This record gives sequence, C-alpha cells and structure tokens, in this order.
Amino acid sequence: MYSAPVLGWKYLQYYLTAANGRGHGVHSPFVFKLITEVLNDDRQYYTYSIVEPLRDALKKNNTTIEVPDFGAGSRHQLSKQRKISEIAQSSLKPKKFSQLLFRMVAYFQPSGVLELGTSLGITTAYLASANNLIPVTSMEGAPAVAEQALAVITKAGISNVTIITGNFDDTLPLWLDKQVQIDFAFIDGNHRFEPTMRYFQWLKEKAHDQTVLIFDDIHWSAEMEQAWAEIQADPAVTLTIDLFFIGIVFFRPEQQQKAHFRIRF
Repeated sequence: MYSAPVLGWKYLQYYLTAANGRGHGVHSPFVFKLITEVLNDDRQYYTYSIVEPLRDALKKNNTTIEVPDFGAGSRHQLSKQRKISEIAQSSLKPKKFSQLLFRMVAYFQPSGVLELGTSLGITTAYLASANNLIPVTSMEGAPAVAEQALAVITKAGISNVTIITGNFDDTLPLWLDKQVQIDFAFIDGNHRFEPTMRYFQWLKEKAHDQTVLIFDDIHWSAEMEQAWAEIQADPAVTLTIDLFFIGIVFFRPEQQQKAHFRIRF
C-alpha cells in the first residue's frame, strides 16, 4: 500500500487531470447523465438519517473482536484482535461514497446486488436500502465482523440481505455457479493484484451489457493500480470512470470505442 504522502500526491494528480465534476466537457451522454443525475445528486434521502447514526455508534464501540486477514490488510491496523471502533475508523467507506452506492443502485435498478467485503455493514445497508425488493448478497471473510454487520443491518430495518462468510476464493465461485448473471457488484476486499483480477474474471463471465462493477481503492497501492489498468484494457470493458477512491466498470456495447473518464467527485 502507498504511504499517506504518496497517496496524497496521487490524489493531487488525479484532481488536476480529472474532468470537471459538473459534467462540463464530457461528451458521452451516458456519462454526462450519470454525473448530473447521480454523482451530483445532493438530496438528503431518508436512508441517510437511518444509516449514519449506526456508523457513529460503530466508531464509539470499543468491543474487541477477532479479524483474520485474508487480503492485503488494513492501512492502519494488522492485529487479529481489533476494536470495532478501529475497524470503523479505518475500513468503512466514507459517507460520500457509501451514499453514492445507494444512489447508483437506485439509478440502475439491478435485479440483484453483490458485495465483496461486508465489513461492518454500512455500505451493505446503503446498497440494500436503495431497493428493498431486490436481493443483496454480501461476502465477508471474518465471522465476527459479519456478526456485527448483521446487527447493523437489523437495526436499520433491512431484510433483503444475505451475508456469506469465508474466504472469497471459496465462497464466490460456489455462489456464482448458481447465478445466471451479475447486474451490480461492489468489490471491496483483498486489495492485491492477483485476487482482484481473479474476481474480475469470475464476475466478467456472468456480466452482460448492463452490468455495473465497482472496484474500491483502485489507487490504494501499486498492485491495485496495476489491476485497474488491466481491467480497463480488457476487451470486454468499453467504459470506465475513475473517481480516485473507486473505479466504475461498464460493458456497454453501444460504446464502440473504449472510453476512460476521470471525474472529480
């Protein structure tokens, strides 16, 4: 993983080279609409007032749980014994991006959602509450973390989530074998090159022309940047959007030439 100064420098480069966050100069009607109707939607949805107090409570929870590390580890804490408050501070997706995931599910209206990396259930709650009629499957490596996530989801009054525990290398192929297609997936776990590419290839086999894949922390490390570059170069990928902290992947056939956008967000 990159050090904080390196990550800060990379963010500055992104900010200076990214397209205006209002959509000016973006010539793709599809991307322009996504910017204006989703990225820049500043309405305060009712879900926000339900989930954010749960995030605040997690940040104050000093209960210690055991967290096995299946991936690249945390930027701040590598111990297997960790306080829930520490996990919340270092691992939860910030409010800005969690709420963006909510709006994206509401906008694209997938028939189902997959999340790799439940963590403490905040992003899961946002993904699921965007449409309580669709199934949301979230996978988490650590049983104790999944237990806390389930408590969060229950407190939020959400009933359309299934959490599967275990190593993604074991749980994801078994689950995918039962799926006809993948409409929407958020990949936030095991931030290394080989696992990230492996999950991408598995998901790509179930993708269709309306599938949306979202990869977390695409600039977190040299390995993740390498994975992001290879995903962009994949022949099946026609359009990507780089928001620095997340990368969005599309397989839209009407996009006859590859297009890669960096958008300020």
